[in-house]
Amino acid sequence: MGVWQLLLVATVMLFGLFGVLTPGVPGTWLVWAAMLWWSLHERTDLAWILLACSTGLLLLTQVVVWQLPPRRFRGGGVNRRLVGYAGAGALLGFVLVPVVGAVPGFVGGIYLAERLRLGGHGQARAATRAAMRAAGTSVLVELFACLLIVGAWTGAVLWA
Repeated sequence: MGVWQLLLVATVMLFGLFGVLTPGVPGTWLVWAAMLWWSLHERTDLAWILLACSTGLLLLTQVVVWQLPPRRFRGGGVNRRLVGYAGAGALLGFVLVPVVGAVPGFVGGIYLAERLRLGGHGQARAATRAAMRAAGTSVLVELFACLLIVGAWTGAVLWA
């Protein structure tokens, strides 16, 4: 696979990560489609293993998300700025503390957005809990799965 195709796959995966944070956009499907495209062009054992594992992980993620309460973006006080902070925090946490840093980074991003908006620790903490109950948990589950897939793909591309 050429450099331009790898950049295109990376771009689709990046759009998928943003899509997870955007209501109504099938972000997980974009990440999976990019992995499928890469696997079909690579045709190595590692590519097929990553495709199978990502398929299984995304199916498991969908089952978990279906078991969670439905997302309520409007009533929970979730806005675009809050989602942006949460996504940036998850990505930063994933990079700084590989894999497990995404969860505290996501929650920390929400807390930071609410702290900047409300000013006080107690109010920001309560608003963070409300946002996580409204939509944060299901978004976090999907984003974490997609970050794992993108991280595995990046490692496979750099390793090969």
